[in-house]
Amino acid sequence: MHLSSDEVIFWEYGFVKLNGTIVTTWLLMLLLTVGAKLITRNLAGDSEQISRWQSLLEIIVTLLKQQIEEVGLKQPEKYLGFLGTLFLFIATANLLTIFPVYEPPTGSLSTTVALATCVFVAVPAYGIKEQGLVHFLKIYLEPTAIMLPFNIISEFSRTFALAVRLFGNMMSGAMILSILLIITPFIFPVVMTSLGLLTGMVQAYIFTVLATVYIAAAAEASDESKS
Repeated sequence: MHLSSDEVIFWEYGFVKLNGTIVTTWLLMLLLTVGAKLITRNLAGDSEQISRWQSLLEIIVTLLKQQIEEVGLKQPEKYLGFLGTLFLFIATANLLTIFPVYEPPTGSLSTTVALATCVFVAVPAYGIKEQGLVHFLKIYLEPTAIMLPFNIISEFSRTFALAVRLFGNMMSGAMILSILLIITPFIFPVVMTSLGLLTGMVQAYIFTVLATVYIAAAAEASDESKS
């Protein structure tokens, strides 16, 4: 039993390695890209009968927009591409665990760190885009300039916590399932797999909501400093 798909090496040349995490991540991105292309190539209008896939896509988009707006971002369309991609990637990665040979890339710390880094970069990027560089940088000097190092540390610490939270939840579920497959009858791993799917969806939702909260906090803080 291995801890993550990082330990599954498909090809190696010197320090360059092609492991299971890289392979599953790119296959997952390919699946999402092809799936989105197929679903959106012939979209039906309001007066036409829509397909089940288009209906599912519209439900996901509508729910994501509502959630983004409820968090505090007034124009959810601006953030839907980034936050929606995060949610779909994590959710799909975890839903595919119904296949026994599949190991989700979210069970690797390298993947969760990459996802958290995307959020780390997106927060100031959206803040600067909406309010300008000067007004955004004033956030780190509030309420006084003494708080500058502490505000900077908080940016890194919450990014680290975001990565470790997702990694810990996904890896623990995979390890428990592997152990149960060894020491218990078949029925228990099936139950754990079902619970794992639920946990995976919850983690996808939490990760996306936290990313939305961080972006909303940056935008609101920039608004206050500008006023």
